Amino acid sequence: MLSHEGVWAAIDALAERNGLTASALARAAGLDPTSFNKSKRIAGAGRLRWPSTESIAKALKATGTSIDEFLEMIPGNDEDRPNPPSSRALSPMPGAYRASQAWQVPLLGMAQAGVGGFFDDGGFPAGQGWDEVRFPTAEHDSVYALQVTGDSMLPLYRHGDVVIVAPGANVRKGDRVVVRTRSGEVMAKILQRKSTKGLELKSLNPDHEDRHIANDEVEWIARIIWASQ
Repeated sequence: MLSHEGVWAAIDALAERNGLTASALARAAGLDPTSFNKSKRIAGAGRLRWPSTESIAKALKATGTSIDEFLEMIPGNDEDRPNPPSSRALSPMPGAYRASQAWQVPLLGMAQAGVGGFFDDGGFPAGQGWDEVRFPTAEHDSVYALQVTGDSMLPLYRHGDVVIVAPGANVRKGDRVVVRTRSGEVMAKILQRKSTKGLELKSLNPDHEDRHIANDEVEWIARIIWASQ
């Protein structure tokens, strides 16, 4: 089980492993130099401040560290972590895959997501053909991963990046979302407005047009909660 103290200890261990201070690690990751400072780990009124998944992803990229290696740096994580399921057990699962049961989540290419047979009516993973990818926290009960193909999501997401989506999460204006239409088109956009008529979506890449999709054309919408770059 992840703890506030354990995650910060892993960040300190990551910095030490690479001969860096917490501030130097933050700078190497392109973050504010104070992002990982101990003074930033407790907010006002004693509220615990957790590092964002984006800042962790940037630190891992800057140091060439995998998510698996980072998880191993969390004190006591080996004892608490359940054994990951085999891909054979994952593939035929007909409904949502619960990330709280393991550290592996289903992975599918964005282009494949437009093909029938990979999702149930609620937009959750179903059928065969899914791969697996590690996810550093079980923040949501049901999540899965999509791998970006092409350049339509630049500059936020590049070819090969992995985005974690939560189909059961509430979506609000400004959220980054993945939408699948009834015709099989899959796209990642920014939700500008959700009304009784449909969705107004802003393109991540300025070279691509914004979209308006009527509600009866939307098969499902899922919020992007994390990205590995």
